[in-house]
This record gives sequence, C-alpha cells and structure tokens, in this order.
Amino acid sequence: MVVRFSGGDNAGHTVVNPYGDFKLHLIPSGIFYPRVVCIISNGMVINPSVLIDEIDQLNQRGVDTSGLFISDRVHLVMPYHVLLDGLEEKSRGGKALGTTGKGIGPAYADKAARVGIRAGDLLDKEAFLERLCSILDYKNVILTKVYGVSPLSLETIYGQYCQYGERLAPYIRETTIMVEETLTREELVLLEGAQGTLLDPDFGTYPYTTSSSPLAGGGCLGAGLSPTKIDRILGVFKAY
Repeated sequence: MVVRFSGGDNAGHTVVNPYGDFKLHLIPSGIFYPRVVCIISNGMVINPSVLIDEIDQLNQRGVDTSGLFISDRVHLVMPYHVLLDGLEEKSRGGKALGTTGKGIGPAYADKAARVGIRAGDLLDKEAFLERLCSILDYKNVILTKVYGVSPLSLETIYGQYCQYGERLAPYIRETTIMVEETLTREELVLLEGAQGTLLDPDFGTYPYTTSSSPLAGGGCLGAGLSPTKIDRILGVFKAY
C-alpha cells in the first residue's frame, strides 16, 4: 500500500517506467503496480477536476486505477479557493509569497477554520448543498466587498461538484481502516510525502512555506496512523 499524506496538486512527482513518463500531482506513485493499493489520504487537499484528469490520463495510457482510493475526510479545493489564492497573492504586491495559485493554502485555511468541504460530503447531495450555501454566502461577501470582484454562482459550483462526486464516488472510502487492516496483516505501507523539509510551516522558511507538513512526522496525522507504526524513514535529495 502507498499512502500520499500531504499537499495537493501544488507538488509533482515524475515517474519514468515502461508505460512512459508521468508527472503525478495527486495520485500516489505506486499506482503503476497492479497489486498495490494507493490511497489519497485525509492529510491532502484535492481539486476534483485535476484528480479526474489525472485518472483519465493514466487510463488512456493503459494504467489500471481500480486500486486507487480517496479518503472521505480529504478536503476539496473549491473554485473560491483558487480565486482567493490569486487575489490574496496579488494584494501582497512586492511581498508575494510565491504561491502556485492553485488554491491549496486557502483550502487548508478553511480546514483549520472548520468551514471546509470534504470528499465524503459529495456523497450526500442534499447535505452538500446545505453546507455549500452557507460557506459560499460568506466567501462571496469577501469576494465582492474586499476584492471588488463578481460573486460566484451557487448553481454552477453545486452542479459541477455533484458531477465530480458521481465520478469519484467509487473511489471514496473510510481509508483509515484500510491502512490499519493492512498493517495488522503485517503488509508493507509506504507513506509518500511531497515537497521538502524547508517548506514545513513550523520548521521551514516561514512565511515562505507550504500549508501542510511534508515531514515524516506529518505522515502520522496525514495518513491516520500511530507514530509507533513508522519504523523506517527515507529522505530524498534532489540534485540541481
């Protein structure tokens, strides 16, 4: 089992194998091995559109993605996250943070503020609509009153994300149990991080950091397992 535990599509992993050259932003690198279960875990934030495109690209090149699962607790990048990411970065002027503009930071901010939307929410359309209504009302106030831009359409976002939910429903699971059961069987679980140590929000070059922990310790919360379960840590160095 391979579990990606942090970040979003702001990070990319290049994989070269007999299938070809791939740049994966969300899906764990173990997806190319048929017997390996791959999990997008609760510590990540995902843009459903990007994930679906990634799945389609893999399928078109002969890669089986039936072993992929998405935590029902993973938070979603919404259209207002992407829009606010760009507006906030622009407002910083010469003190910009260098964000990728993909809405990752705002999505994690909403997670901490308890106003995020999770993958599991897409499975109940009525509950999803109710939650989206209250959140979007607040976001539109910020967009119109603070930044002076047009509000986002509830109907458009709701319809779009319902379609995403229908497409991703077969992949969405309670993945924490899957990880625990794999460990109980004494099978290998590899936690796949993203980015690097100096981008950690606590121990990195703050404020020029990312919004989730890329450290090995972040894998515990990000993958939903006990720290005592990690018995080996591999550091990766990139040559420039």
